[in-house]
Amino acid sequence: MRRPSVPAALALGVLLLVPSCGWGGTADGDEGRLPAAPTGVTAAAGSATSVHVMWNAVSSDGLGGYEVYRDATRVREVPGSTHMVDVTRLRPSTTYVFTVRARDTEGRLGPPSRAVRARTPATVAADTSAPSRPGRARGRAAGSRAVQLSWAASTDDGGVASYDVHQGDTKIHSVRGTQTATVVTGLRPGTRYTFTVRARDTADNVSAPSAAVRVTTAPGPGDGRDTAPTGFRATTRRADGAYHIDLSWVPPQVDGVITEYQVQLDGRPATSLVFGGTAPRDRAEYSFYIGQEAGVSHRVRIRPRLPDGTWGGFSAERTVTTGGGS
Repeated sequence: MRRPSVPAALALGVLLLVPSCGWGGTADGDEGRLPAAPTGVTAAAGSATSVHVMWNAVSSDGLGGYEVYRDATRVREVPGSTHMVDVTRLRPSTTYVFTVRARDTEGRLGPPSRAVRARTPATVAADTSAPSRPGRARGRAAGSRAVQLSWAASTDDGGVASYDVHQGDTKIHSVRGTQTATVVTGLRPGTRYTFTVRARDTADNVSAPSAAVRVTTAPGPGDGRDTAPTGFRATTRRADGAYHIDLSWVPPQVDGVITEYQVQLDGRPATSLVFGGTAPRDRAEYSFYIGQEAGVSHRVRIRPRLPDGTWGGFSAERTVTTGGGS
C-alpha cells in the first residue's frame, strides 16, 4: 500500500501522521511511555508583571501534572486537569521564554514543548485607577461541552492589558486586552454555569466584574457546531497513477491552538494528523492517498481535538468520487 501524500500540509509546517488505532507513543520501553511534549503552547502578557501561559492537554492515562519553565527555571507546577497558568512577579518591559513539560504519575518528565516568548509591557507611573467594568456581557451554549462568551471593551487611561474570565469565584482563563470574545470548552452537558469578566491594566489594577452571564450547556453529546471546522471542502485529483483526496477547512476559533485533527472516511476514523511547528489558524489543508480505482465515492469529514483535550464537533460531511472531482 502506498503511503499518504501530504504536499498541501507540508507547505504549512511539519505534519505528523498518527495511526487511527491509537493516540499514544509508538516506541517500546520506558521512553515510549513518557508523556508527550505539550502542543499549542502560547504566552501572552497579562500585565506589566505577569504572563498567561496556555497549552493543549496531553492525552495520557498516566498523566500526573505539568511543569512550567521560565528559561531554564521551573516556576509553576499544576495538576493534569489544568493547562493554563499565570506566571507572576515578572519585570516590566522584559522578554521571557517559556516551555512546558508533562509529568507522569511516577514523577517522570516528558520532553519540553517548543519555546514561546512573551514581552511584558511597561508600567504606567503611579497608576492606581482600575479599568472600567466590561459591558454587555453575553453568552450562549456552543453544544453540550462549550460556551461562547462576549463582552464590550473596557476603557483605561493606560490601556487594557488583558481580560480575566471567571467561572463562579474561580478565574479560569485570560485573554489579550484586544480580545472581547472567547469560547470556554471542557464543560459538562446539561449543566448551568455562571461566568463574569474583569479587565486588567498593565499595573495589575482589576475592574469590577461584568454582569453575570448564566448559560446552560445542551444536554447529551450535543452537535458541537461552534467547535467544528467550517468552510470544509473536499476534492479528488489524480497524481502519479493514483487518486488523492484534498481537504481544506477553517479551524474553529477557540482559546488556544488546535494542532490535532481526526479524518473520518465513510463513517469510520481513517487517520489523525498533528501539525508541528506553527499550526494553521486561518485555513488548513491536507491531502491523502485514496486508491487507484476511478468511479469510487467516499464520504469524508473531520473534527478537531480541542486545547482542553476533548473532541470538537465534526465538520460538514462531503462526498467525493475518484475521477469525478468533488
